Amino acid sequence: MSSSEDAPQGVIPERLLKGQKALVTGANSGIGKATAIGLGRAGADVVVNYVTGADAAQEVVDEITSFGVRAAAYEADVSQEDQVVAMTDRMVEEFGTIDILVANAGMQRDARFTDMTLAQWQKVLDVNLTGQFLCAREATREFRRRGVVPEVSRSAGKIICMSSVHQIIPWAGHVNYASSKGGVQMMMATLAQELAPEKIRVNAIAPGAIQTPINRDAWETAEARKELLKLIPYDRIGEPQDIAHAVVGLASDLMDYVVGTTLYVDGGMTLFPGFATGG
Repeated sequence: MSSSEDAPQGVIPERLLKGQKALVTGANSGIGKATAIGLGRAGADVVVNYVTGADAAQEVVDEITSFGVRAAAYEADVSQEDQVVAMTDRMVEEFGTIDILVANAGMQRDARFTDMTLAQWQKVLDVNLTGQFLCAREATREFRRRGVVPEVSRSAGKIICMSSVHQIIPWAGHVNYASSKGGVQMMMATLAQELAPEKIRVNAIAPGAIQTPINRDAWETAEARKELLKLIPYDRIGEPQDIAHAVVGLASDLMDYVVGTTLYVDGGMTLFPGFATGG
């Protein structure tokens, strides 16, 4: 698994997001970590949200500040309304505003359907769906308060919801996770429809198979990798930097006319590769 330092430095224009303030939830590992670092490399000041792992979050902050921008680590459970409100208020007080929200925090609690407990179901929905709702709501309130600042961005704010290919691909044994991501897709589209007239852009990114700790069993061994690659036409497993690059582009004014869209970053996983030879 590659580290953030392995990503090609020239891929992300260093000042593409200069002057913007970004909040990335679940940013002390995996996709969130790479995304926070990518936003910092692109010139944004970044708040690194975490719920556990303060030391790891501080390491992300230290790497981001090495690019000459500001960063801070904020502890907050995105499924808890009071903590999300407090986190957003603190960011506005300390950083001045928020321009970009990457609602990335997510989790799995896997079980076969009839063995899944209500607690397993509810916890995943609380973090993966309700958490994105709460963060998006609080960010939007700040976007509306501030409005468009043309010298910073053409939009009043950008919300990027982290979804998954499993918003459209059923996943046996993961009904809570797949349901939460299906909900993210419809929430994103509905918010985009409602907020676009206010120059607030809402979009989603749907990663495919990405090498992160949450799915280590799927790629760590040679046998597991071989089986996983059968599902990926592009014949490689994604890395967190693939998602970070997509986030930076989608958050920038280069994508200003992209509204209410899910960008699949999946190596072709959603192309139904099982039918490549005629089914």
